[in-house]
This record gives sequence, structure tokens and C-alpha cells, in this order.
Amino acid sequence: MTMHSESPIKRRHSRKIWVGKVPVGGDAPIAVQSMTNTETCDVDATVGQIRRLEAAGADIVRVSVPSMEAAEAFGRIKRQVEVPLVADIHFDYQIALRVAELGVDCLRINPGNIGREDRVRAVVEAARARGIPIRIGVNAGSLEKDLQKKYGEPTPQALVESALRHVEHLDRLDFKDFKVSVKASDVFMAVEAYRLLAREIEQPLHLGITEAGGLRSGTVKSAVGLGMLLADGIGDTIRISLAADPVEEIKVGFDILKSLRLRSRGINFIACPSCSRQNFDVVKTMNELETRLDDLLVPLDVAVIGCVVNGPGEAKEAHIGLTGGTPNNLVFIDGKPAQKLTNENLVSELEQLIRRKAAEKAEADAALIVRS
Repeated sequence: MTMHSESPIKRRHSRKIWVGKVPVGGDAPIAVQSMTNTETCDVDATVGQIRRLEAAGADIVRVSVPSMEAAEAFGRIKRQVEVPLVADIHFDYQIALRVAELGVDCLRINPGNIGREDRVRAVVEAARARGIPIRIGVNAGSLEKDLQKKYGEPTPQALVESALRHVEHLDRLDFKDFKVSVKASDVFMAVEAYRLLAREIEQPLHLGITEAGGLRSGTVKSAVGLGMLLADGIGDTIRISLAADPVEEIKVGFDILKSLRLRSRGINFIACPSCSRQNFDVVKTMNELETRLDDLLVPLDVAVIGCVVNGPGEAKEAHIGLTGGTPNNLVFIDGKPAQKLTNENLVSELEQLIRRKAAEKAEADAALIVRS
């Protein structure tokens, strides 16, 4: 079963909202997002990073807006990029009002820390007037003091109680277009909180394991936690929180969704870990292919297997499969033996075959869309 097969996961039904041009919830694909880590007032640096995130496939990008000066910079940034932008705002409701005027696509706030009811109402009415959704973001590291006292420590129940308090603010104002996150750095805490919250509200859920760690450890922790939730059908948009280049967050996010057959973007590699049976250097070949083909966005299954034990079986299930053999390696295309390759120039020749297949598939997919 490869990534072009339908996923067996039955997703939780949620209300659909729109973050700019991107639908979130309902029957929409699970959106992948990241957050800039540049200084927002450095407009050129922030725009450059957003464009790199967009090129990597980001559906949505969040930008921190901690001051009115940053709000004005946000407006200049917004005019230079295409991807929908979320403004991350705390405490000062006037910043939220300003970025709403400047064309923000979503407001990330917690109504409880905005202040008085009239200030929350002003933000909600500005969002309602412009069709801007809100994201309520609860984090185990910043729970309200009374909840910390009540529960003694962050717990899934404490996270959900905090979230429902913020939801109540919006319910009182009859505002329904919002999404919610209940993030923790502990996998079990986050997973249980999301499972509890999924039963309480109809709105879409933004998934994440907060402060997950560096590239390797954070990827593993996020894959485990989000994988548990996504397999349950929970989750409408995801952010992988890594102490790394934000572009890596997008790549990891799509890899998680590809593994569950929930999104298909770019190459899905099937590769053996290599052993003494291999007839070519599998690890080196994979490293080179992943680097060279990073720009391909067409969904494609590529199998790279070092010997004939599992090679033919895996290759037949992929769009393109390479099986190690003596004296020559065998390439399968769409499940059928196509040609033999020697180890000399193996990566370059295989790259050409993959790019040719990707172009054919892109053309075929476009024609199918036109016919439908």
C-alpha cells in the first residue's frame, strides 16, 4: 500500500473556517504551517524567510507581533507575500485591531489575556467585520495562575479548562470562526488534552507538541504525538515546533501527513536501511536523491532497495523502483521492469528518470482535473 492509496483514517468532523485562501477544518486537507523566527521589524529578513517557507509548501505562516512598531512592519510584510499570515498577539488589543486593518488572515490571541470585556469585544467585532478567524492558543507553560493552583501542575484537564474559558468569551459574542490548540511539551499530556477537547467543541483543532526540541528529537516527539492524534482522526492544521530552521518544520509536517496518507506532496521514498547484500551504496544514494529532488512537489512513490530480496516487491508498488542486482541494477516504472543501470552515474540517471516521471504525472493529473 503506497501513498497514492486512500487513507483508512476517518477524520473528526469540524466546522470549516478560512485563513485567507486556505480552508481549515471540515473536508479540507490538513494544513501545514510554521512560524517565522526573524525579528518582525526586519521586514526584508522576515519576507525572505516567509518566501522560503512558502516554497517548501507552507499553507499558513505565523508571525509574532509584540508591539505597534511590529504591527506596522507586519503590514509591509503582508503586502510582499502570497501565503496567508497569522499574527501572534498577546495582551495589547490595539495591536490586534491594527493588524486587522492591515489585512491579517488570522489572529492568534487568548481572549483572557486581552483584558476587559469591551476590549475583547472590539477585537472580535473587527475580526467579524473583515472575515478574520481567531486562533485560541493554550500552552502548558503559561496556564492561568488559578488553574495552576487548582491542579497543582499542568494536566490535560487544566489545558482543556483554560481553552474552554477562552471559547466561552467568543461564545458570548456569538463568534464561531475560530480554531483552538492545547499544546504541551509532554506527548501524553498534549494527546489527552486534544482528545478531551475534540469532544467538547465543533471548531477545528490546531495540533502541535510545543517546544518539542531540536531537529531530530523534536521530529520524533512530534511524529509520535501528532501521529497518535491524526490516526484518531483529530486535527485540522499542524505546526511542528523545532529548534531548527522553520523550513524543516514544513518538511517534517508533510512527511508525517504522507506517512498516514493524509496529504501527498513531493516524493515518498521507500528505502532499505542497507546491509551487506546491497549492490550499491543505498545510504549515499538516498542522501543525494533527497537533496537533488527536494524541489519536486508532485506526489510520487520512489523505492530504493539495495538487493533482490525485497527489491522487486517494493519496486512493483512504486511509481519508480530501483532494485540492486548483479551485474546491473534494475529499474521498475509503474510496476514493470524498464531498464538496467550500472553503479556508475547511478544517482544522476535515476534522478533523470524520476524527474521525467514526475513531469508525466503532473501533466496527467492536470488533464484529469480539467476533465472532471
